[in-house]
Amino acid sequence: MEKGYFVHESSYIDQPCKIGDGTKIWHFCHIMQDCVIGENCNIGQNVVISPGVVIGNNVKIQNNVSVYTGVICEDDVFLGPSCVFTNVINPRSHVNRKSEYKKTVVRQGASIGANATIVCGHTIGRYALVGAGAVVTGDIPDHALAVGNPARRIGWVCSCGEKLEFSGSHAACGACQKRYIKEGDAVVREAGI
Repeated sequence: MEKGYFVHESSYIDQPCKIGDGTKIWHFCHIMQDCVIGENCNIGQNVVISPGVVIGNNVKIQNNVSVYTGVICEDDVFLGPSCVFTNVINPRSHVNRKSEYKKTVVRQGASIGANATIVCGHTIGRYALVGAGAVVTGDIPDHALAVGNPARRIGWVCSCGEKLEFSGSHAACGACQKRYIKEGDAVVREAGI
């Protein structure tokens, strides 16, 4: 049976792994064993996906990204150019810490900007937007706009990526008109709107 995905001839795919239909893997990539990559993903040039990584459907991974063991990216995630994940808190060349890998989850629809670093063991919330060059050292809430080193929330964003302006506890996206409610330190979309 012919595979339903594209792999450039310069890339390596270790077996076993699972790659969904419609996915494109471009130049000089290394997809390591036991990965799961969903359908309709686009994996740019010079990307490494380490053993056991799980990538959802419709994920866009830009050039020069390292996705290390312990990372889970849900559907519709965007990983900007040269962003990187870690999987050990205190690495040492002479100490084997493979049993200490920390889980990092990037929830549905989240975007991580170019050159951002995601320190392991944290969750990036649904539709959150991590700015270019940010260093994530803690959990990022759903719909949060986080920038800096260490990354701090400076606002909120719609699922379409536009910044939300709240009036009290309510906001409507100026681009797509989706409506949101702020409840304490969390933002949720209004039901049915």
